[in-house]
Amino acid sequence: MAKRNYILYCDESAKKGKYYSNFYGGAIVRAEDREAIEKILQDKKAELHLFDELKWTKVTENYLEKYKEFVDTFFDLIEAGLVKVRIMFTHNRFVASTLSDEQKENQYFLLYYQMLKHAFGLGHCNPYKLDRVFVSMLLDQIPHSKEKVARFRDEVASLSDRKLFREARVTVVRDQIADVDSKEHSILQGLDIVLGSMYFRLNDLHLAKPEGQRRRGKRTIAKEKLYKHINKRIRNVYPNFNIGESTGTPNGAIDRWDHPYRHWKFKPRAHTVNEAIGKKKNGPTNDY
Repeated sequence: MAKRNYILYCDESAKKGKYYSNFYGGAIVRAEDREAIEKILQDKKAELHLFDELKWTKVTENYLEKYKEFVDTFFDLIEAGLVKVRIMFTHNRFVASTLSDEQKENQYFLLYYQMLKHAFGLGHCNPYKLDRVFVSMLLDQIPHSKEKVARFRDEVASLSDRKLFREARVTVVRDQIADVDSKEHSILQGLDIVLGSMYFRLNDLHLAKPEGQRRRGKRTIAKEKLYKHINKRIRNVYPNFNIGESTGTPNGAIDRWDHPYRHWKFKPRAHTVNEAIGKKKNGPTNDY
């Protein structure tokens, strides 16, 4: 029986936005492709004279064109099937109604777990069950205690015992669930830029103006231009992609694994609707 190994990089932004919150992102690559992918991204950064960590928060007018070029290289890899990206988030209108105090305290980890369990469709990555599949997970540094992070690793590793994973012969390797520094991983830097752009646009931060000013700041304008560039690259894969809704599965659950790029708007099963949040439900559908 053949063996396949994947590396899943994870990033998150748990900030609460005006409309959307709890942004989690993942990028998965075949283990044998990782070094080549990192080299492609590192070489592009060197070509652009970008020697520091790339992050959405660092985007400025002066660096806009360089960030666009890096994003193009990242999306070239996505379109080539070498990297798969998933973005998950919640809408503030839908409020979980049955959470215990303990669940509320651990909401960060519970949502992270849901993303890792469902967003990539790992239970569908081996439909013919001809291989053994092993998944390593590299998580951008988690801002919680060592004890909580250790418990979270145990929970994530227990995915291997879930029926869907077990029947698909997918194993999440406990000692290969690690915290990493995104400064050392260009794949994570690409993911951070995409994730940040979605938080920015879905929460209408492209409209923000400095207090007392009538015009938007140059950095805000630069970020909007980069977001539009990212959105255009997504639409190369999926025309008319709606960033504020879950990506469809016209071919069934296998699409959660097969698709190179997907979004997931997570909605608790038991929830109430907070009408005070506002009526914006969907992301922009004609946003170029």
